[in-house]
Amino acid sequence: MNLPRIMVAPNGATKTKADHPALPITLDEITETARACRAAGAGALHLHLRDDAGGHLLDSGAYREALAHLRPRLGDMAVQVTTEASGRYAPGHQRYVALQSGADMVSVSTREMLRDEARLATRFYEEAEERGIAVQHILYTREDAEALAQVLPARLFRSPTLQLIFVMGRYIEGQVSTPAMLSPFRDWMRDEAITPDWAICAFGQGETACLRAALEAGGKVRVGFENSLVMEDGRPARDNAERVAAIAALQSSAGCPVSGQSARSERLASGS
Repeated sequence: MNLPRIMVAPNGATKTKADHPALPITLDEITETARACRAAGAGALHLHLRDDAGGHLLDSGAYREALAHLRPRLGDMAVQVTTEASGRYAPGHQRYVALQSGADMVSVSTREMLRDEARLATRFYEEAEERGIAVQHILYTREDAEALAQVLPARLFRSPTLQLIFVMGRYIEGQVSTPAMLSPFRDWMRDEAITPDWAICAFGQGETACLRAALEAGGKVRVGFENSLVMEDGRPARDNAERVAAIAALQSSAGCPVSGQSARSERLASGS
């Protein structure tokens, strides 16, 4: 299973409608947003759920119900579930949810997995592979990447189906991202002589510039309100679909097709 060129992350674990009124919270809102983003050019949804109080929720039963709701409504749009701890969940719970949610795509932070014993992380990666679950490994720094190389079985680490996402700007003061933040990860892939299926996400107003750099380097991207609420010129985005359409237009200008892209995405990107 390959990553799509563009994945949308429409809400994240902590933002609320106070941050942006178009941020989707309920499952119905997430569904509507995902459909609009699919039409704008996104090939997959990065799914976060919230509890009744709006807090971050990792629950295998809730994920199963959400996936049953989403799959018939999203057509060929893939759904990846998050296992983000967000300060609420321990690695054992995260592993359980990843394996029991019914998802065939999950994102997992190496840094969070290694809060527990390394052997437990290794066994989890093996079990996910045995079950046909595609794990996208979240890496914040080159040090995270080097740690992943130590705990991931070699046959998985060297596989061209290895899925990575490099996170740019998350732990920088003000969550400012720049294209230069991609260089340590590209250097690491070169030094390890690996050719994984890689993507990036980036925080703040620098999001678009970073995603452009990744696309030009042959990578893939995740875009959306989880990471940034603004367009490249700093104005607030109308909604997630406008962010997706802007990145789909970048992908199109590079001469590469985007799943779900249409004339509508170009109109959204231009604001018409």
